[in-house]
Amino acid sequence: MKALRLTNEELGTLCTSLAHLYHAGIGGADALALLAQDEQDRDTRTLLRRMAERADEGVGLGRVFAEEACFPGYLCGLLRVGEQVGRTEQTLQSLGEHYYSRARMDERLRAALLYPAVLLAVMLAVVVVLLVWVLPVFNDVYAQLGSRLTGVAGGLLQLGQALRAAMPVLCAVAGVLVVGLILFSLWPAFGQKLAALWRAWRGDRGVNGRIAVARFLQALAMGMGSGMTQREALELALGLADSEGLARRGRQCLERVEQGDSLAEALRKSEFLAAAQSRVLDAGIRSGQGERVMEQIAVRQLERSEAELENAVARVEPVLVVITCVMVGIILLSVMLPLMHIMTGIG
Repeated sequence: MKALRLTNEELGTLCTSLAHLYHAGIGGADALALLAQDEQDRDTRTLLRRMAERADEGVGLGRVFAEEACFPGYLCGLLRVGEQVGRTEQTLQSLGEHYYSRARMDERLRAALLYPAVLLAVMLAVVVVLLVWVLPVFNDVYAQLGSRLTGVAGGLLQLGQALRAAMPVLCAVAGVLVVGLILFSLWPAFGQKLAALWRAWRGDRGVNGRIAVARFLQALAMGMGSGMTQREALELALGLADSEGLARRGRQCLERVEQGDSLAEALRKSEFLAAAQSRVLDAGIRSGQGERVMEQIAVRQLERSEAELENAVARVEPVLVVITCVMVGIILLSVMLPLMHIMTGIG
């Protein structure tokens, strides 16, 4: 059987469903068996049944998840800790919310990348049509009038001829891009891979970096809320670092905590928190509400990042439209103005 890959939304649904069944007093083995009965996908149903059998043998839920390669190490580690401190239901609920949040963010990222890409493709198609098919028509008209395209129009005509010669290659590239866009929009796993490549390339810069920091803080809050020590929670959050820059800052934060700095101070010095956020977190830890304050800070940072992402996407559309209008206007004016002069001279 092929390796099963669960999306963030599927992981969130599984964790939330298990949390509800635990809340109803149903044990892990029976809960997994019930979920398997209701599952429509054959591979996922087989997976759940296998996990239910292992849980029925007395294997802990965290270990049951860890034995399956399709589950992230973060999920398995947090489940094991939740079981150890008797907070399995709360851990599952937190994991469900975490993966639902990641699924929503992945969807926003797909929308943010897909719409500008489609708009750019349409813009390029319009320009190519003008250069390859429309300009030669005007050139023929000029030839009949005893003139030819010169200057900007002549240069654009030569560009169009070069594009016509390279049309087979351009069509192949366009086909690959279209297939990529379809896969990106319809296949979540493909979109996650592209998002991972994007994060690896961008590192911890810009909106991508702020989103990664928010997820790091969320993971830290979940670890602390599951009964982990601050050091253990930091090590767990480090497992989510998807860029070298973020991982380096996380290791620096861990070293500062081991050297005696408070968690809030270590996060500030490692540039995870602003000074004001650090003071709020320090007060929350002193009052015994550290994980709740951490979660609130992470949620606010994630909301700001999402708003910034939406604003960036909103700015892309008018910019592309303006660029398209300017390019089309230059092409048409470079052709029509000389033609008007010729027609005026004939008249």
